[in-house]
Amino acid sequence: MGGLDGFLDYEVIELLLTLGTPRKDCKDAAKTALSKFKTFQGVLEASVEELREIPGIGPANSFGIKLVKAVSERYLAKKVMGKDAVTNSRELFNYLNTAIRDKTRECFMVIFLDSKNRVIAMETLSEGTLTASSVYPREVIKAALHHHAAALIFAHNHPSGEPQPSAEDLAITRQLVFTGRIMGITVHEHLIIGDSRYFSFADQGHMARLNSEFETSPAGRPPEMLEPLKRI
Repeated sequence: MGGLDGFLDYEVIELLLTLGTPRKDCKDAAKTALSKFKTFQGVLEASVEELREIPGIGPANSFGIKLVKAVSERYLAKKVMGKDAVTNSRELFNYLNTAIRDKTRECFMVIFLDSKNRVIAMETLSEGTLTASSVYPREVIKAALHHHAAALIFAHNHPSGEPQPSAEDLAITRQLVFTGRIMGITVHEHLIIGDSRYFSFADQGHMARLNSEFETSPAGRPPEMLEPLKRI
C-alpha cells in the first residue's frame, strides 16, 4: 500500500472500519461518521458508544478506529520518552496535540522530567468540565515525588479551540510554580493546547515572571532574611 496522500478523510475512515469487518461496505457509515463528528480527528476521538449510534457501525468495525488512535498515541509517547523535553519541544507538542487536543473535556497532564530534563513519565491527573478542570497542587507534588521527578511540564487542552489562558489558568500556574519551588522541583512550562494552536507560558515570559515573583516573596526568601516573629 503506497500511503494515504490520495485518500479523502472519509475513505481513510472507511479503511479503518473495514479492519473489523473486511467484507462489509463501510462507505456510507464512514461518510455519516465524518458528518456527525465534523472532522477526521473528531471521529478518532469518538467513543465506541458514540460510534455505535451511526447506522452500520458496531463494536466490531469500530475496532479499527480505536486501534489506530491507541497505536498513534503510543508511538508518539515512545518518541518522547527519554528525550530532552526542553530542546525537543516540537515532539512533545506533537504528542500532546494528538493526545488531548480534540477531547471534549479539559484534561490536565503532567510530564515528569529527570535532572537532565528527559521525560520519565506522563500522566493525566484530572479531567474536568468543558470549561475547567480541578488541579490540586498536593496531588501534582505527590505524583512528582512518586516518579522522583526533578522538573515538570504541565499541559491542558481548551475544548473551545482557543488556547489563550484564562485568569484561572494563570492562577493555578502560579500556585504550581510556587509549590514546586518550595519542594525543590522546577516547573519549565505550561502549554495550553487549542485547535492546531497552543499557548506557551514559557515563550510568553510567564514562567520567568512567576519564578521572579517567588524569589522576592516570603516563601522564596532564605530563613535568615525573614523578620523574626514578634513576641506577644
